[in-house]
Amino acid sequence: MSEKNREGKRTAREKLAVEREKQKSADKRRRALIVGGAVVAVLGLAAVIGVVAANAGKDDGSEASGPVVAPSGAQGKDSLAIPVGRDSAKSTLTVWEDFRCPACKSFETVYGPAIQELTNAGELKVEYHLVTLIDGNMRGTGSRNAANAAACAQDAGKFRAYHDVLFDNQPPEVDDAFADNAKLIQLAGKVDGLDTPAFRTCVEKGTHNGWVAKSHQAFNKGGFSGTPTVLFDGKNIYQDQTMTPAKLKQMVQEANKG
Repeated sequence: MSEKNREGKRTAREKLAVEREKQKSADKRRRALIVGGAVVAVLGLAAVIGVVAANAGKDDGSEASGPVVAPSGAQGKDSLAIPVGRDSAKSTLTVWEDFRCPACKSFETVYGPAIQELTNAGELKVEYHLVTLIDGNMRGTGSRNAANAAACAQDAGKFRAYHDVLFDNQPPEVDDAFADNAKLIQLAGKVDGLDTPAFRTCVEKGTHNGWVAKSHQAFNKGGFSGTPTVLFDGKNIYQDQTMTPAKLKQMVQEANKG
């Protein structure tokens, strides 16, 4: 092989080696950009989650909550629980709900009949705590206004019936229809004897708004992750994927034997 040919091949190999090094450098930069972009995306998602968490449960501040006026018959710490069922019942179910929450409606649709059967039979007492989580997440005052109206219904001894009416007529989560007091009063017409001047005044004045705000504060302090939170014997049974109305009834009956 001539010296010229050898020199040509050596030059070609050197050029190829240079190109390979350039390609490696380019690949390294591209990988760095991809990883960096992924980190930014993760941090961005974390920031969004942080904003949602920070806003959870905050109302829009358009109206002051006012004094804390507990509804008639409220029980528990700071009188924040609305009881349904007999005080003599051996078992207690603690339920945290938001009237704008679709998952709460699903819970009531599936478990409501079993819970009512157990409370009517004197086997179970339910303590309802009202929350305004969706107002904070979606903005608005529908959760608060509906909770206040439900507390007004408690004053009239009609909580459970009105509670069921609100969930049966729940608007889409993004629709703040329950912010309209006229709507809440209209729905009261579905409960015999509830639509009275006293109930209307209670709803329109937001008599229990301060109590509702305090209830939501207790929810936040409890460290609960969302609504509904359904506690039986200290455990959130709503998170149990094997839970059914029949299993709940069995749990209550077995607990009552002890």
